[in-house]
Amino acid sequence: MDDMTLSPLIATAIFCVTCLAGYQYRRVWKTEGPRAMYWVWGLIAAAGLLTLGFVPLDLPG
Repeated sequence: MDDMTLSPLIATAIFCVTCLAGYQYRRVWKTEGPRAMYWVWGLIAAAGLLTLGFVPLDLPG
């Protein structure tokens, strides 16, 4: 793959990981857990959202 695109399957997997990371971030936040875990889950969620927002999908057609 020469150009930088995401297949629909990879985009779906990134979306699912991003949703789970966001859920874990919120869980740590509500329970006032360790501050390091805010960063871990927050960075995973942010990376997923930025990837889905700025890398185009490779749609057939």
